[in-house]
Order: sequence, then C-alpha cells, then structure tokens
Amino acid sequence: MLSAKHLCVGALSALSLWSGAPANAQFKDLGSAPGQDYEFSVAPYLYLPISTTGSSTIGGVTTDLDISGSELLDALNLAGSLRAEVKKGRYSLIVDGYFASLGASQTVVAPSGILTADVTFRQSWIAALGAYRLHEGPVDSEGSQHFAIDGGVGVRWNRLRQEVDASVDLGTSPGLQTGIGGTEDWIEPVIMLRAGMDLTEEWVLGGRLELGGFGANGSELQWSLLIGGIYQPWENTDLRLGWQFYGIDFATERADGSFGYDVFATGPYLAASFRF
Repeated sequence: MLSAKHLCVGALSALSLWSGAPANAQFKDLGSAPGQDYEFSVAPYLYLPISTTGSSTIGGVTTDLDISGSELLDALNLAGSLRAEVKKGRYSLIVDGYFASLGASQTVVAPSGILTADVTFRQSWIAALGAYRLHEGPVDSEGSQHFAIDGGVGVRWNRLRQEVDASVDLGTSPGLQTGIGGTEDWIEPVIMLRAGMDLTEEWVLGGRLELGGFGANGSELQWSLLIGGIYQPWENTDLRLGWQFYGIDFATERADGSFGYDVFATGPYLAASFRF
C-alpha cells in the first residue's frame, strides 16, 4: 500500500506536467499565413500522466515513485493551466501559467498514541518565451500554410512546495509535532522547437520539443516531447490531442536536508485553443 508521502510526492511530480510543456501547448498555428496583423490566442490545457516513475527527496529522505494515473487523481485538490500567445508576422510572444495543489493524510493507531502525517504539495510556474518562424512551406490561394517550423527561447519561474507534517496524540500527555520540507523557487532558461503539417482541411499533425534547466539554480534538466494532432472544425477554435513524454531533475540543499525530485512521466494531452 502506498504511504501518504509516497502518493502525494508522486502525484505532485506527475501533475507538474499537466501544463504540458510550458509555452508550447500549441503545436503550431497553421490557420493563416504570417501577416502584419496581430493574432491573439488563449488555450486551457490538461496533461494526465498515466505512468510516473523516479524519486522524490524531502528532508534528506528519498522515496521511490511508481504512480498510476488513478493514484494521482486521488491526491489532487486543485489544478489549472492556461497559455496565451500573441503573433505578428514571423514573431510570437508566449506566456504560460500553471498551478497544482495536492495533499493527503494518513493516520496510524499505536499503543503509545495516534500518529497523523499530512503531506502537502504545490507547484506553480510562469514562463515567457519569444518565438520566430524559422521555415514555412508553400502558401495556397487561400493563404494557408502547409508546413512550418518555429524556434523559441525564454525563461521560466518555478515554485515547488513539498512538506510533511507529523503529529502524535499521546492522550493525556502533550502531543508532539514535527515537520520537514518547504518551498523552493528558481528561474531557468528554456528553448523550444515546434512544427506542424497539414494532413487534411481539418487536421494538422504537430510536435514540440522543449529543453530547460541546463544546471541553473538546481534544475539539471527539464525536457518534454509532445506529438499529436490539431482538429480545427471551426474558424477560431480548435482541439488538440496528443501524447507527451516528460522528464525533470531538480535538487537543492536545505537546512533540514536534501530537497528535490527526479521523475519521468508519460500520458495523454488535451487542449482547446480560442483565437481572436
């Protein structure tokens, strides 16, 4: 049986991917040829890992992870993610925001008293990237692109909270309380490459590769690979379906010991994009 710490640490590590890859929820906008007018889009998105493996470290204690999608959902309290993009010609500015809160509690009754462990995990980030159209395929008579590649660079601010609070109820005697873990913030560089190709009038095949961290502020490497399709039956709205692979390796030292997580996860990705 999974412990409360095991479950919540794994859930946080997996749900940190729900935003897909920061600033890259959209494979590529193939709806119109680059022009001089501004184009805005917003896209709420969801990434649900069905498998998460790796390890999490809190207070110098490392827990191995092997978490399924159902276990992850059991620990979820709140999650939300949104991506916005403004385009003009070959240039794009992308902003991505994400928040997730997870928690669990486990109580053990022993002859000496009642032990309760509360585990809290929260993760959020804000990313900003500038992108440029590196290559584009032929444009038809209606102005539609059939193939394009974008590259981008930017920064991502991250916040990760991992805490375990334990208390012991001794009955007639005063109880005992202790806690480990805390909150870490860091900023890291990000680079990305995304591409898309028309398959039919309504379907686009796309992909995105993102790399971040590079050893900055304890983040050794954060990477993701997303492959999928865009279904665009309406002029200003489309649905995005895909499969994502994700890995992250973050570690730092705190007063109460080592703190970090090193995981790999994979699962389906779903988003809706609204353009105006």
